[in-house]
Amino acid sequence: MSKFHSFALALALCASSLFADRVVTDQLGRDVTLPDEVKRIVVLQHQSLNALNELNALDKVVGVQESWEKSLGKNYIRLAPSLKDMPTPGDLKVINYEAVLKLKPDVVIVTNYIPQEYIDKMTELKIPVVAVSFQRSDAADKGKLNPTFKDDEAAYTEGFYDGIELLGKVANREKEAAELISFVKTSQEQLKAKFSDFIVDKRPKIYMANPDLTTYGSGKYTGIMFMRAGAQNVAADSIKGYKQVSAEQILAWAPQMIFVQDRYPQVPAELKSNPQLANLSAVKEDKIYMMPEYAKAWGYPTAEAMALGEWWLAMKLYPKHFDEAEFNKKVEEFYQKFYRTSYK
Repeated sequence: MSKFHSFALALALCASSLFADRVVTDQLGRDVTLPDEVKRIVVLQHQSLNALNELNALDKVVGVQESWEKSLGKNYIRLAPSLKDMPTPGDLKVINYEAVLKLKPDVVIVTNYIPQEYIDKMTELKIPVVAVSFQRSDAADKGKLNPTFKDDEAAYTEGFYDGIELLGKVANREKEAAELISFVKTSQEQLKAKFSDFIVDKRPKIYMANPDLTTYGSGKYTGIMFMRAGAQNVAADSIKGYKQVSAEQILAWAPQMIFVQDRYPQVPAELKSNPQLANLSAVKEDKIYMMPEYAKAWGYPTAEAMALGEWWLAMKLYPKHFDEAEFNKKVEEFYQKFYRTSYK
């Protein structure tokens, strides 16, 4: 073979490798073939959308879920201005096939509990679908909104890291994913070290208040966040997953403090105006606290909740043992590094 032909063959092999397909395994255990470089992503899950923002991959996002603002909060646009006029070809449990096809995505990211029929149809249309759950579970629970785990903390901790690594691979942001995971792990280790310095005699009983008396019970990251911050989720022993409860049930739980997510600013007024809750000590003593945007006490874990939100809650419950100025520096470092802006 001549030198020219050898060079031409080597060049052809190099070119083919540059455009070769690759396979990733999503969190439903499905093998999904993707182009070597993903340039166009449709994201129909707000947790993954937020994570892709932290991985500096929003420049690849061409479509998002319809309810992104409701799920992430009205103020989230500050962290992701490009979402303002973004097409919305579906939502958590539904996909508009025609709208997705118009966007010509390389991949569509969905939640683990989207009905299987949508995944099947997208496969038929030759559009790769990657399901993300941010949890590790048995095969029978992988597609459930309210799964059952042998160990909630292990399921969400390892599952979160799996989800970030997966998104990093999908978006060609492996380095950024590794940096995000490292920041979270370091912060988790530091929080554990803080708690080793003092004894928690009795964990405060706290309640996570969502709109219309909905809350999170066992099997959700919310309880893990509370536990790591030195608190007890009053709903954990009575209900599983995300559910609506009665005022009578909240009275029976008798939480000492109530916390409300930043995305639900209307909830404190709902609680205070409910005559059935008038005698609840947390309401009477005005111990209802709005959480900052990074303290996402959601059903699924997020990087900012694990790295910052658990710290904030622990600091709220045990202020004598935490340095607020030191914590504020950590918050600013996270925002500058992963959102590329200041916290405030």
